[in-house]
Amino acid sequence: MKTIRLKAATFGIAIATTALLGMGCNSFTKTQKGAAIGAGAGGVVGAFVGKAAGNTALGAIIGGAVGGTAGALIGKNMDKQAAEIKNTVPGATVIRQGEGILVKFDSGILFDVDKTGLKDAAKSNLQNLAKSLEANPQTNITIVGHTDDTGSDSHNMDLSIRRAEAVKAYIVSGGVATSRLTTNGKGESEPIADNTTADGRVQNRRVEIAIVANDQMKSTAKASGN
Repeated sequence: MKTIRLKAATFGIAIATTALLGMGCNSFTKTQKGAAIGAGAGGVVGAFVGKAAGNTALGAIIGGAVGGTAGALIGKNMDKQAAEIKNTVPGATVIRQGEGILVKFDSGILFDVDKTGLKDAAKSNLQNLAKSLEANPQTNITIVGHTDDTGSDSHNMDLSIRRAEAVKAYIVSGGVATSRLTTNGKGESEPIADNTTADGRVQNRRVEIAIVANDQMKSTAKASGN
């Protein structure tokens, strides 16, 4: 089922890109073509792609993209912050995606099994992440909790929500404005691996953090790109 959703998302991007290239593309400069494709894939198709791919954090990044020259400028800012997070938060997997950053923590790094209290090592990682977020104030952050499929749907949903809230609370305690953060619990509904294996369940128990440009960064990037 996940493969089908990902194929549908890819097909959607292909349709949007083809349509954009067909609209008088011979009269476009290379920059204009890039801007048109970026705006189409990011602004029009982005939310659909994130939902179809079955990943809320990725959807937050793709759906918020502005594309074009402004998107490229935002991407440069994100490149710098992503490198900073990689160097200072050793417990995290950091992925540069589109115009944002996806930071993933396996839940074993943050929490004991079926618990919502942060481990000491988790606190150190989140303190360093909070420093980076505080130093880069022109971003918004979405924190998404996930579980494996062990236990009931309702229990897993509640656990994922409370874990996302625990991460948010600790980041806020590190000086990041609460207005910049939103949380979401997805329970077992967005697996990234096979829940029938022990290794797969470990991968599915995770917290993902999407970092995207806020309106101020987008406005600055658009003005600089003109």
